[in-house]
Amino acid sequence: MILLYLIIAVIVAIYTIKAVRLYRRQGEHVYNPSHILNGSPADQGLNYENIHFRSVDNILLHGWFTPCTNSSKIILLLHGNTGNISDCISSLAIFAELGYNTFVFDYRGYGQSEGHPDELGTYHDAEAAWEWLLRERHYAPQDVIILGRSLGASISSWLASKHQAAAVVLESTFTSLPDIAAETHRLIPARLMTRFNYNTLNNVRKIHSPILIVHSRDDAVIPYHHGQRLFDSANEPRAFLDIDGDHAEGFLHSGQHYINGLQDFLNKHTN
Repeated sequence: MILLYLIIAVIVAIYTIKAVRLYRRQGEHVYNPSHILNGSPADQGLNYENIHFRSVDNILLHGWFTPCTNSSKIILLLHGNTGNISDCISSLAIFAELGYNTFVFDYRGYGQSEGHPDELGTYHDAEAAWEWLLRERHYAPQDVIILGRSLGASISSWLASKHQAAAVVLESTFTSLPDIAAETHRLIPARLMTRFNYNTLNNVRKIHSPILIVHSRDDAVIPYHHGQRLFDSANEPRAFLDIDGDHAEGFLHSGQHYINGLQDFLNKHTN
């Protein structure tokens, strides 16, 4: 009997240690920034400007503005939780091919942006990018397309719930971080332990701009049913684009299918 109690005590201790470690290290799973820019839009033959602007809490942020001749619309691009804006160069080329200006920026703690990332801070950063487009480049809200990928799509959903944009595109994202935590850590009360919310589902219900949900059935990081649930909860006008490939590069793997689907949606709702 004593041996049984010892075994139970050891199991409980190990369980507790792992749970505490997971709780404390959540930020490392949510944010994986790099400060090294591995290239620039010039690598794709694109003209661009280095942009520096400040958030409402005075964090200096960095981004790239890539102009497209004779275009009145702009895509505000919010990248995922890994790397920085230099991982978006292929996307900038795609959007330029489609005839759109693009503004992509790094959240605090990413790339050349100051500070350290946190949930409220990323919302401040998205708001600052939106305000920069309207204030400094004089875009009207109906000229701005908010497009986010993975974590950036969740942040985009928050921004789009606050502003009436021309259109919103949410790619490969989750309903909320507690939902993901509960699915990936079933042996602990992960939903209750999650310190980050990023409630994309709640935000989507508040968006009244045309919205496109993009997701791959092959996504092993954020399961396909998250995209389905977001689409089901979205207001009209809405559309869903099925793509192929993994979480990070499904849009590249899908190639022309992705480009055509995005173009059809934007042509329908932004021209």
